[in-house]
Amino acid sequence: MGSNHGFTRLALLASDTEQAQAAAAELRETLDWVPPEKAQAVVVLGGDGFMLQTLHAMLDQARILPAYGLNLGTVGFLMNRYRTGARLLDKVNRARSIAIAPLRMEAVNQNGERHVACAINEVSLLRETRQTAKIEVSVDERVRIRELVCDGVLVATPAGSTAYNLSANGPILPLDSQLLALTPISPFRPRRWRGAILPDRSTVRLRVNEPDKRPVSAVADQKEVRDVAEVSLEIARDSELTLLFDPGHALDERIVAEQFLS
Repeated sequence: MGSNHGFTRLALLASDTEQAQAAAAELRETLDWVPPEKAQAVVVLGGDGFMLQTLHAMLDQARILPAYGLNLGTVGFLMNRYRTGARLLDKVNRARSIAIAPLRMEAVNQNGERHVACAINEVSLLRETRQTAKIEVSVDERVRIRELVCDGVLVATPAGSTAYNLSANGPILPLDSQLLALTPISPFRPRRWRGAILPDRSTVRLRVNEPDKRPVSAVADQKEVRDVAEVSLEIARDSELTLLFDPGHALDERIVAEQFLS
């Protein structure tokens, strides 16, 4: 069933690709657009990368608007299909709202500096050199693995479970599952450990063993912190985001459908 949001003031944001800019020029003639600071929702032209960039900008500015994406990129997992001539205001108002909560990463580097960032898809710890990483894994203050020897490890949200997590052979999580995926990247020991599925109320702590000899970076979506000593992760419930999808093309349906692709 569709929605009726009652939006009258929309902002338009487009990536700098030629295709997105051409579409933006066409759409600017069809509606009276307003600046983002005056908008009730934002239309995003581009691909998944630009959508993530837009959502992160809203998190940084602490002004979060519902976002309706139109795919003019490659994958478009977070986007709707772009059609010329569509009654865009009506489509945005009929769109279904999907709420997604990002992960909050608190990373402390080897100098004791603290860095905080949010990830909509995943937080990844990755070895910086040819040396394998050695990482202690704790969940809710209980050590679960004293030493994971690996290329890295990641924690993914349901929205991000079909991205890097899936490439690392992690599980696909339904959007409303209230779960997190804890997935190793090329694990060496424990050799048979394939990861874990955790309640999203969990707090995950990843501590780097031998950080001087085996340096590790932490990446929250596109933001990287080098030479980390410890990373703590939990869902940022105070920073919930809203994506808008056309009926029949919602993110939760795409996540289910991804499991049946060959």
